[in-house]
Amino acid sequence: MKYILKVYRGSKEKQYFEEFELDYIENSNVISSLLQIQKNPTNIKGEKVAPISFEMSCLEEICGACSMLINGYPRQACTALIKPLIEKNKTIILAPLSKFNVIRDLVVDRSKMFDQLKKINAWIDVNDIDPETFGVKIPPSVRDALYILSKCMSCGCCMEACPQYNDHSKFIGPQLISQIMLFNKHPLGNNLKDERFLHLINDGGVSDCGNAQNCKKVCPKEIELTEAIATAGKEATKYLLKKLFSFKK
Repeated sequence: MKYILKVYRGSKEKQYFEEFELDYIENSNVISSLLQIQKNPTNIKGEKVAPISFEMSCLEEICGACSMLINGYPRQACTALIKPLIEKNKTIILAPLSKFNVIRDLVVDRSKMFDQLKKINAWIDVNDIDPETFGVKIPPSVRDALYILSKCMSCGCCMEACPQYNDHSKFIGPQLISQIMLFNKHPLGNNLKDERFLHLINDGGVSDCGNAQNCKKVCPKEIELTEAIATAGKEATKYLLKKLFSFKK
């Protein structure tokens, strides 16, 4: 059985789609198909072309590097099996995530997500922790909630699916909101709680969410992003009221 990969090619200056015909290999995924083309980059017209640029790393849906649009849907190429993709249509369309700057072919620059994480201090400060003693105790219910949020791998799928996250909006996006909640809920991370709350209440903060709920639908780690955003909205309101009444005093 044969199928066709229709792949976005080029960079910011020039874009086009190029088709490649491949033989189906049992249990193959999109990454293995791209690797097949890399061995012999010949398009459907029989022309020898440049190998396709794409990213991959863990191949276990942990690193988030292979995020792309597969038939218009943002997902990880490593877990996108070929067989279900070609059951109805023998052509699979691959394109880069559209909310990030394209570097080349399927490779995008996701650095703005990592820059945002730096702005909210998305880490636990361990300078004041005594290494000779046990760490702080975390209640099981809090631990379980933190674990769910900690599964985020900054793949960008939720940002891609969010209609409010675009070049014409200041919205910080579901990924950053969920990570603010992760570090604010952690017993060792709440010392920077007020700084993180500023990102929730300023322009582009949690109030800019349109509640489309696309983020939850496409998250490969099944993080309850809508719940995190709703909780962030409540916490931000409490924070504002607290600030308001403390100011009046």
